[in-house]
Amino acid sequence: MRQRLAVTPDQYRRIAYVTLAALTLIVLTGAAVRLTSSGLGCPDWPRCYGKALPPLSTHALIEFSNRMLSGLVGILTGVAAVLAFTRRPFRRDLAKLALLLPLGVVAQAVLGGFTVREHLAPGFVMAHFSLSMIILIAAVALAWRATYEPGSRSRSGDRLSVWSVRALLPLGALTIFAGTAATAAGPHAGGSPGQRIHRLTFEGKDTLEWIVNQHATIGALFGVAVIGVWLLRRRRGASTAALEPLTVLGVLLAAQGLVGSVQYELKLPSDMVWVHVTLATISWLVVLWAVAVEGRPAPSSAPVPAASAPASARELEPVGG
Repeated sequence: MRQRLAVTPDQYRRIAYVTLAALTLIVLTGAAVRLTSSGLGCPDWPRCYGKALPPLSTHALIEFSNRMLSGLVGILTGVAAVLAFTRRPFRRDLAKLALLLPLGVVAQAVLGGFTVREHLAPGFVMAHFSLSMIILIAAVALAWRATYEPGSRSRSGDRLSVWSVRALLPLGALTIFAGTAATAAGPHAGGSPGQRIHRLTFEGKDTLEWIVNQHATIGALFGVAVIGVWLLRRRRGASTAALEPLTVLGVLLAAQGLVGSVQYELKLPSDMVWVHVTLATISWLVVLWAVAVEGRPAPSSAPVPAASAPASARELEPVGG
């Protein structure tokens, strides 16, 4: 059976990228469930109104369809995990990363059940989205590592550049977390009119405005940090390829700022909020891409050959590789 399921490195690389795309898609469809007020379209879990199939109502069908799509994504991550063990040659690092994906999907399903049971309590909804971002870290790492063989890319001798790009990761995570809090305090709580839905209200009626201001401030700092790192990398001789993810990230954050300002002025229409969430998810993927491109720094005690010192003249090792 193992021989029958054996895949080549190139085949597994494709599987890893398809899995990454599927895990990204489920984030966007999950956001659509919330923004169409279908979060409690099926008020119980895993069944819908106590039955295996949902009733013929819009909200129930939307919520149940997302559950079915989540199941398909779970199957795909399971396939990616199994094939990681039948890949030839076998790589332990890929197998470990691949196993994290179905485990993450199962954790998401369990957390989703608690979220429904608790009537979309803000903490559960925010944790649900945050867990999706964590799963994407493993998915990006798997796809990136599957692209390169161990030792095919040298470590970076520019430790300052590597750590400056890595510093963008927690700042990006904080920006996204603040965005989930803004959504949890806003009008799109996820439920239909008349359903009992919890929202963040720790600042009373001014909670949404307060969180939006904090989110905007953190987002602006994130944007400034990206520009600063881009300038640092360029000054230290980074190639166009090395600067590409930072350039894309800067453009995405500018678009995010524009969309965020417009949607707030328009009283948060659901379609624009979905675009905002989509851009946030893509921005997160680009941050992970930037970190992967920088790779790992060479040990401080290791000498860096003069011919490989300029960042533009060498290739970088993938994250953790």
